Amino acid sequence: MLSRLVLTDFRNHEDAAIEPGPGFVVLTGENGAGKTNILEAVSLLAPGRGLRRAPLGEMARQGGSGGFGVAAAISAEVDIATGTQASAPERRIVRIQSAPVAATALAEWLTILWLTPAMDRLFVDPASERRRFLDRLTLALKPGHAIHSNRYEAAMRARNRLLAEANEGTRPADPEWLTALETQMAEHGAAIDDARREAVAALGERLAAQVEGPFARAGLTLDGWTGSGVALAGDLARGRGRDMAAGRTLAGPHRTDLAVTHLGKRQAAALCSTGEQKALLLGIVLAHADLVAERVGRAPVLLLDEVAAHLDPTRRAALFDRLAGKGQVWMTGTEASLFDGIGVAGSWLTVADGRVARQT
Repeated sequence: MLSRLVLTDFRNHEDAAIEPGPGFVVLTGENGAGKTNILEAVSLLAPGRGLRRAPLGEMARQGGSGGFGVAAAISAEVDIATGTQASAPERRIVRIQSAPVAATALAEWLTILWLTPAMDRLFVDPASERRRFLDRLTLALKPGHAIHSNRYEAAMRARNRLLAEANEGTRPADPEWLTALETQMAEHGAAIDDARREAVAALGERLAAQVEGPFARAGLTLDGWTGSGVALAGDLARGRGRDMAAGRTLAGPHRTDLAVTHLGKRQAAALCSTGEQKALLLGIVLAHADLVAERVGRAPVLLLDEVAAHLDPTRRAALFDRLAGKGQVWMTGTEASLFDGIGVAGSWLTVADGRVARQT
């Protein structure tokens, strides 16, 4: 868990320090007070661009130094920090125990998952959003997944650039360089696909074994591309002309989709009601949190933005019961009454105009 969190010039927080305890961390305050900004800061302590996927330059406080900092202590033993400097507002700096490291190293220390109101459309949004969600779930079980994803994306961008230049006639495509890039894509693409399928199988098995309850059971499968590294290398080599004409790569794990089904109704999640979709999403995240705790040996840090306001009282009470004793859970809401089911346990904080105060 996080035992301390310090924000410096982050969003609307000039200098905020929080010392959360284990279990529930409840942030209440009016809209625009800065509650979600705190969750976003926590989400940056994991690989990736955080829960809003915003450019780093947008995170620095207006009127501040030009950069920002997010520092935390993990169980009072390990110090981690990330942020930017005014001289390079889009260059992320990450440190663990004061030593500079790659952002992917954060996955070895913390597992962070989140749900935001924007994710309520996950099942009807483009496939890229579900892949991003799936990769976050996979990363929690396989920290090396981030490295394979980054290297695959880098090789694909370089290949697309070579093909675009050849298509425009500015530079002929070097077949040896293309082969080298496709070999990299095949190696890392196969690892990505294997890790995703292992995560989907393990999570799907756990979901299928659950009894029916307030959070609908989801069936999970992967649609689209699948194959070995050798198969992908061949697909890429044969598809150069096609990809050149399309302006993008048309084969590989970046073309996979996560298909979700409401098992009780035997219906695609995209066809379910808004409430059912929310229940499915919560069910997936809760089952995954249990799976991570079992396999990784530590409970994930959960960030649930405005989750209580969108649940009926029955599901809200069931959510609190399910989360009790399952690790550190950060939740936001405009009213403290939304969290009455929690009782006095946990850390209760009020956020107003970028300031954080402990409730008494």
